[in-house]
Amino acid sequence: MRPRRLIVLLLLPVLVTACGNPVHSHYSVKSTAPCLTKLGYAVDTNAEQLGVIESSAPEGALRASEPGNNVTIDFAQDATGAAALVRAYHTFGPAKRRKHINDVLETQHNAVLVWEITPPPAELQRVLGCLK
Repeated sequence: MRPRRLIVLLLLPVLVTACGNPVHSHYSVKSTAPCLTKLGYAVDTNAEQLGVIESSAPEGALRASEPGNNVTIDFAQDATGAAALVRAYHTFGPAKRRKHINDVLETQHNAVLVWEITPPPAELQRVLGCLK
């Protein structure tokens, strides 16, 4: 096999993976909230009442609560907007949470997840599975 062809064959899976599935690369409150509700979370989608940073999320926010923990998910228009929300949490988030913000904050494409306490891996995966 020619070296050039071999390189293309080896890089093809990486390129396809990097393109991602466009259906799942832009998450929204409207699509995510029902899934979290089905999992038993109490879901509040009124971003204006969730907090200053949450109310500034361009595509809304929600808070999903269950006994012992809750997660706030802010939705930006894209990954760049999500990065701006992350900076806001680092700068303006509650002082108590800022001390360990890297333990409780995660981004997925245009969504920023902020937990009350660091979630166990199974809980994190459940919530990530609801991002739609």
